[in-house]
Amino acid sequence: MNKKAVVMITGASKGLGRALTLAFAKQGMRLAICARGEGLLREVEQEARELGAEVIAVSADSTDVKDVNRFVSIVEEAFGSIDVLINNASIFGPGPTLLADYPDHEFSEVLRVNVLNPFLVTKRVLPGMLTRNKGRILNVTSEAGKTGFAEWGAYGISKFAVEGLTQTWADELQDTGVSMGMVDPGEMNTEMHEIAVPDCDYELGDPNEVAKVFVHLALDEMMEVNGKRFEAQTFLQEKRDVL
Repeated sequence: MNKKAVVMITGASKGLGRALTLAFAKQGMRLAICARGEGLLREVEQEARELGAEVIAVSADSTDVKDVNRFVSIVEEAFGSIDVLINNASIFGPGPTLLADYPDHEFSEVLRVNVLNPFLVTKRVLPGMLTRNKGRILNVTSEAGKTGFAEWGAYGISKFAVEGLTQTWADELQDTGVSMGMVDPGEMNTEMHEIAVPDCDYELGDPNEVAKVFVHLALDEMMEVNGKRFEAQTFLQEKRDVL
């Protein structure tokens, strides 16, 4: 893929989103990043610029249609097109909670944020990709998106939905030149994991290492990703010589 490809990343202000932004910046990509938190987003923008990247950073809620339209329109006006979309933004919810005790409003909010944002952003970006018959979309999933874990509540259920969304859309994108896949990054040392597993006593993955997997899947045009599910930790082990 062209060295100046445009990569759009949601939820880019911290955790995996920040790591993704900096990893693609090192590859010379033009970056379009968004997050709800203005302060942290500006810090990531500055870090990426210091690495030599062109960056558009917009404070936006990717579950709000108006914000999504504004963000994507700004990027299309400035960069012309979007080559790669990574739907990373998500929330965990209230922490370890049995479903029987899960607050109704929290359940609704986690599902709304985690399912609606990849749907809305993809729907807005996709027409441009289809017009060019070229584009790659990667959704962030989780082990909890294929196996139900006690006390992971709405987060795990939302990731089941993301996996279904990915499979359905990938089937609809067959033979279009646009591909959609998903990546399970594994358990990582992030603020979200601290919420999910407050008393974690085992080793966690490094978001900066996981980001290398996304870079490879996004930029290697020979890599088939449509409809596929990748486990980042396994991928890192198998591809350690090239990542």
